[in-house]
Amino acid sequence: MREETAQARWEERTQRPLLALAVVFAVAYALPIVDTSAGKSLTVACTAVEWAVWAAFAGDYGVRLALTEDRREFVRTRWLDLAAVLLPLIQPLKLLRLVSTLLLVGQRARMASQIRVTTYVAGAVVGLLMFGSLAVLSVERDSPDGNIRTLGDALWWSFTTMTTVGYGDHAPTTGLGRMIAVGLMLSGIALLGVVTANIAAWFIERFEKDDVEERQQTEAILALTEEVRALRAEVAALQSRTGGS
Repeated sequence: MREETAQARWEERTQRPLLALAVVFAVAYALPIVDTSAGKSLTVACTAVEWAVWAAFAGDYGVRLALTEDRREFVRTRWLDLAAVLLPLIQPLKLLRLVSTLLLVGQRARMASQIRVTTYVAGAVVGLLMFGSLAVLSVERDSPDGNIRTLGDALWWSFTTMTTVGYGDHAPTTGLGRMIAVGLMLSGIALLGVVTANIAAWFIERFEKDDVEERQQTEAILALTEEVRALRAEVAALQSRTGGS
């Protein structure tokens, strides 16, 4: 019980700092892609920041694992956290660091106690649009057959891909770019499902609330009707006694 309490305290105290580090990661990831004239020193510094942020999330996972009471259950139920920690170690690709950091941020953010689903959805949409645009721009800009050359093209492509509209005016030509496109399409469908489910749950909750209030009003009316009948019976009994005497 003590370990679980310590784990909860750790998660509560480190949630905001880790989310702030995720913002730092976003800036470090975007700078070399947006600024095409960035020198080697800036690129190396941004790469070091990305690895440092990933290391912070990996260390957070290790601390939570040490604080939990049932470590086997923790690994089994938090397997996505573990996969995100190990993902960049499989192959030193920049995109893997991006994917793993997004996964770790999402897992830690879901541990918050009182955050609305709409906040998650809005954050996920903005994050996927931004990172999807930067990722596809980084792999498609130098492709000989590519037609995604600017950040504006990448943002437009990400938006049409996430909404599954797919106008076709911009499309990835590399294998990695198409993998990013598949991820964005699946993410867009998943987010649409979350939004639909959230709206449906809100309507169901409202209907249930109205139904409960209606039942309470009906029960109150029935109780009042019974009281009126009882009073009428008492009045009739008193009148009969008075008339008999």
